[in-house]
This record gives sequence, C-alpha cells and structure tokens, in this order.
Amino acid sequence: MTEDEKYMRRAIQLAKCGEASTAPNPMVGAVIVHNGRIVGEGYHRKYGGPHAEVNAVKSVRIPRGYARHCDGTYDISPEASEFFAECIMYVTLEPCSHWGKTPPCCDMIVAHGFKRVVIGMTDPNAKVNGEGIQRMQNAGIEVKTGVLEKECRDINPDFQIFHRMLRPRVTLKWAQMADGTIGMKTDNGQRLHISTQFTNMLVHRLRSRCQAIMVGTNTAIQDNPSLTTRLWKGNSPLRVTIDRKGRLDGSEKILSDDQETVVYHNEILSEILFDLHKRGVQHLLVEGGSKLLQSFIDSNLWDDARVEICTDRQHEGTHIPYDEKVKAPTLPNAKLSEEYEADGNKLLILLNSSHI
Repeated sequence: MTEDEKYMRRAIQLAKCGEASTAPNPMVGAVIVHNGRIVGEGYHRKYGGPHAEVNAVKSVRIPRGYARHCDGTYDISPEASEFFAECIMYVTLEPCSHWGKTPPCCDMIVAHGFKRVVIGMTDPNAKVNGEGIQRMQNAGIEVKTGVLEKECRDINPDFQIFHRMLRPRVTLKWAQMADGTIGMKTDNGQRLHISTQFTNMLVHRLRSRCQAIMVGTNTAIQDNPSLTTRLWKGNSPLRVTIDRKGRLDGSEKILSDDQETVVYHNEILSEILFDLHKRGVQHLLVEGGSKLLQSFIDSNLWDDARVEICTDRQHEGTHIPYDEKVKAPTLPNAKLSEEYEADGNKLLILLNSSHI
C-alpha cells in the first residue's frame, strides 16, 4: 500500500460516517497530512452543511495569526500560508467548483495554498466534472487523481448513476418462499407474511436511505401499504405508483395521508425515471408487485436487488392454494454481491452485471 492509498483509505472511512444524512449530496471524506502526520480530518456531515474539505481544515490546530470568518471565507496570515503550503489534502471526491448551499471548496483550497491535493475520483456532476481540478492546477497546486478510484466510486452508487445515467439508481426488493413463489394467501384469504419483524425493520432502514419508493396498482389496492419508515429513524421517501387505468380511488393509504405521493398514468418506465431524475430522486426502491418488478428487469432498468428468501420451517404446515401462488421475478445478468442470514431468513444482494 502506498502512502497516498493509506491516507485515502482513511478518507473513505470518514466519508461513510455521513451515511443517511448527506443525500442528495454525496458522502465525502477528507484528510490533511503535514510532514507525514494527519493534522486534520473531516467528512460531509449533513446536506446543506459544510463540505468535507472545509470540516477538515476547521479541525486543524490553527497557527497563530490565522483568522477564520463564520461566513466561510478565510483571511490567511503568512504563518498559516507557510503551514498549509507544507500540507497535502486527501479527498475522496473532486472538490466542488460551483456555488450551491456553500462556497466552492476548490477556491478554499487554493486560498490556503496547499502544496498538493490527492483525489479519489473526479466529480461526475456536470457543474464540476474536472473544473475543480483545473482551478487548483492553474493556481500551481499539484493534483493527483484516481487513487483508490473504484473504492471511492463505490461509496456513492446513487450519486454516480444519477449523474452518469441521468436517472435514479433502481433497487428492486421482494420476499419469496424457497420454491420461488411470492405474494401468497392462505386458505382463509390472509396474506402470508414472509418477512419477519426484524427483516421488516431492515426494509424500513433501506427505505430511509432512498428518496422514492414505488409499488404497482395491485399492491397499492390489495396490500394497501403506507410505505413509510415507521420502524426506522429517518425520512420517509416520496411514494410513487403507476395507475394507467385509473383504478385508485383515493382511499388507499398512500393517497389518504399528508405524505406526498406521485401517481403516473404512463407506464413507460424510462420516462418515469427521467421525471424522477428531474425531481432530484437519486435512489428509487421498487417494492412490487411481481409484474412491476419484472417490467424493470425486462427493460434492464435495475441496478441491484434485495431478495429475502423464507426458510421452509417458518411456514411449515401452511396450506397455500395453487391459484394463490405468484411466481417471483427472474433476474438475468444477476451477480451475487452478498448473502447472509437474518432472523432465520436468507438475504441476497444481487447486482446487475451488465451495469458493473
């Protein structure tokens, strides 16, 4: 492992501390090194707050004569300039070059006179996309890019897909029996719950990390879900459904509370994803039913899938009429990323190998 890789790994660790609080901004970590010693660290803590580079600079023990203004601008004394001129900044994502909720980070780095900046990956956002690097190089700063680039990309799959493919990242989710059936009912007409209380909590955790969640019309009517994050702390996502034939009457839970729901009457998925992109949705969770899930698969408009498989022991002895059995979606081009057990059920995380 090189010195640059060592400090970039630490920056990656820091970036992950911002999980579930930075969206729609990416998770970013930064490390400042002076003569082989880490003197500053920071990460993007919250959307709308200071970026990782600013937090890293703020964490440095400020040399005498250095004044910091609360509005985000800096007066640099000769003593401070000399200190930062001996420093290297490691940052997982190219420093921004545009004004958003905060000033451009590349201008702050230039103002501090860092001698070298090491970047994990360039920013795919069209507002940046190399401009931050160019500004720092024009100011005489040595810039190195591509250090642990794949690892840095993997931190923010939503952000990558949103800016490179101009659509949200699409995660498919369903639960099935070991024989590959989904959405079943017992003899008395009751819906068979495949997920456990614990794995349901994990689903709500996943919901809290998405900006939108989609179900089909049948699911909205028959299961009548709320699609909230009741079992996990975090914001509930925008709810989305497709009602091409106008079957929803407004009494459904997703339409009868105060939370926002978008109903599309056009079932062309690419157009729906484009509209969600315009709304700023970076991560869409598709929870079913089977027909809707399969339509995303057949259109190759999915990036990963979370499949929960029930053990045969959980519903041993339960009789399910043949005509109540629905076949689970089939996933071509699926690559297994993770497999683990949760509360007796098996959870599979699958990736679309054609998008890797």
